Amino acid sequence: TFTGLQEDEFYLYNHIKFTITYREEPNEFEGVRIIGFDAHPVSIDYRKEGEIKSLTQDTNLEAAGKADGFSGCQADSSPINDPESYLKLRSGSSGEPLNIGFSYEVHWQETDIAWADRWDVYLVGSPDDEIHYFAIVNSLMIVVFLTGAVATIMIRTLKKDIAGYNEMQTIEEAQEETGWKLVHGDVFRPPQSYPMLLCVLVGSGAQIGSAFFATLFASMLRMLNPIKKGQALTAVVVLYVFCGVIGGYVSARLYKFCDAKAWKRNTIATALAFPAVIVSMFMVLNIFLRIVGAATAVSFLTVFFIFLLWGCVATPLVFVGSYFGYRADKIEVPTKTNQIARFIPEVPYYAAPPISNIIAGMLPFGSVCIELFFIMSALWLHQLYY
Repeated sequence: TFTGLQEDEFYLYNHIKFTITYREEPNEFEGVRIIGFDAHPVSIDYRKEGEIKSLTQDTNLEAAGKADGFSGCQADSSPINDPESYLKLRSGSSGEPLNIGFSYEVHWQETDIAWADRWDVYLVGSPDDEIHYFAIVNSLMIVVFLTGAVATIMIRTLKKDIAGYNEMQTIEEAQEETGWKLVHGDVFRPPQSYPMLLCVLVGSGAQIGSAFFATLFASMLRMLNPIKKGQALTAVVVLYVFCGVIGGYVSARLYKFCDAKAWKRNTIATALAFPAVIVSMFMVLNIFLRIVGAATAVSFLTVFFIFLLWGCVATPLVFVGSYFGYRADKIEVPTKTNQIARFIPEVPYYAAPPISNIIAGMLPFGSVCIELFFIMSALWLHQLYY
């Protein structure tokens, strides 16, 4: 960084000011509770005052009875950061050792902040902070530009077909289907391979999405406290369990649309597939945490309760949702599906999966990650958020 000096200078913070805030409330609890603390570093050169010369290495001022004569330990004064008194990391001309004196001071300050609100200081910005509207508008303009670019490409691609349809003179010509309109006869065709996998993934996604939006709605209603991170996580797990009805219903209706017959297997797979993957990963990580003795390791009782939620609540609710899904009418599509599937021509290797999946997802993933980072940084002013 630019210091404005002809040569860069290095300084050392050798004095720390500790401010500890506490609260006393005899009617609620005994003793005092530490609400917070602040550490302010100060650089002060004791050599200019000649105090460091009378000390030897590893001298404890309080134990040696010299604290009263030391300027950094006076009760009526406190060192401040002054460029004239900064401690420069320089040794003598002949390279003799640099003696450094370290000191600290502690100030106790009573506060009215409750123990439950001690973390609010990290959620509130400074009074002079302003929301970075430029970053938000910039992100929105990029999204609008990308949307316009995609719309322009689509219009230019379909312009010739649309012009041909507008110039049709006879009913026979209007009934003739050419170009991109031929897709409507195959777009609603049920998958011929792995229909159960599609139904399980869609049902699990509907369950996760429902739990996610339910959690957001509960947060908007102030039902969840952002300070209590465990409360939000518990709400997500509980809502995911109760949204098993939605997952089972969506999976069953889609499976019925595919004209598949193994509905029992589909229901069981919907109830067990995604939770089994998550629980397996969780158990493996928890085993390693228990081996190293980490404080974040989950107890056996908590794991047992998770299995109870999964087996006694989530799975039965998925079966209930599947029951109503199979009893519902089959999904009706707006167009008629052709009896014979159209031939799909071969495509180059870069346009076929999995390369096409990677290429197609790189731009949206990069745009979303970058723009979301800027938006969150602007809205939360680079403060901590949960």
